[in-house]
Amino acid sequence: MSSVRDALRSAPMANDVPGLRLLKVGDDWDLVRTPAETGLLALAQLRGTGASIGPVLYDGPNERLYYAIATGTAERWHDLPVRHLSTNSWLVAPGVERLDDWFGGWCELPDDDTLTDAVALHTALQHPYVAGAQEKARSDAGL
Repeated sequence: MSSVRDALRSAPMANDVPGLRLLKVGDDWDLVRTPAETGLLALAQLRGTGASIGPVLYDGPNERLYYAIATGTAERWHDLPVRHLSTNSWLVAPGVERLDDWFGGWCELPDDDTLTDAVALHTALQHPYVAGAQEKARSDAGL
């Protein structure tokens, strides 16, 4: 298995935009996409518990976080407001050399092939503090 960092180094540029890469998802890892506020709270929870955290990408323009997890470990997360990206999915991501305030960037990008522990992420997303923020966001949006 290759790390996300290694995949970034060899990934093709996205539409010839320097620094943006096109990553194929579903071979060596899957992704879980969360709203940014929810994802950042879950990330704080994961850090606080000492759980394994792999690559986490902040997508500034779309206000989302992407967590890299083991392939096939989030197929039945219908109880959470997340999207599971796997086979036949692609992600536009900044290369290791690009970090800026507009695009966002990598909150976590280990040097090895560490992935976020899917069970710990699922648990963090269900934490009352995180769930409360999700409910407030739905309420504010009139949903």
